[in-house]
Amino acid sequence: MNKIVWKFGLIAGVMMAGVFFLALPFHEAIGFDYGMVLGYASMVAAFMMVYFGVRSYRDAVGGGAVGFGRALAVGILIVCVASTIYVAGWEVYYFTSGTDYIEQYQAHMLEKERAKGTPQAQLDKLVADGKAFAKMYQNPVINSAITFLEPLPVGILITLVSAGVLSRKKRAVV
Repeated sequence: MNKIVWKFGLIAGVMMAGVFFLALPFHEAIGFDYGMVLGYASMVAAFMMVYFGVRSYRDAVGGGAVGFGRALAVGILIVCVASTIYVAGWEVYYFTSGTDYIEQYQAHMLEKERAKGTPQAQLDKLVADGKAFAKMYQNPVINSAITFLEPLPVGILITLVSAGVLSRKKRAVV
């Protein structure tokens, strides 16, 4: 199981981090909204490796059969490896590039709220909350935990579907 988890987890992680780093030079042109769409689309594509990893485990280790629980465990481990690589890539970028990503994102969100006609009192609260978040986000442990939560729901969903589709009981030989 270890070899399969590492192989497919590394492939998925490199796919996610790769799209992230390839898109970085075009960040201004892409914008935050389309960047989010691109990011989550790359996560869905990368987490397809969960399906292939669970199938590989079922066929190579399970002799063509795997229970839902074992398939779920293999998938979750692949998601954890891939997500760790994604987080490591973000951490290296965020803490070494000198980026003001958080401030830019908060300005973008504030502008969207202004366009909706949000009252000034609410905007002031958003600014204060944003400053508190930016300060908290400077802590690498908190930064890592928040970043780890980005791909996790996508990975869990794809793992549940893959485990459901690929789980099979061993057939009795007559």
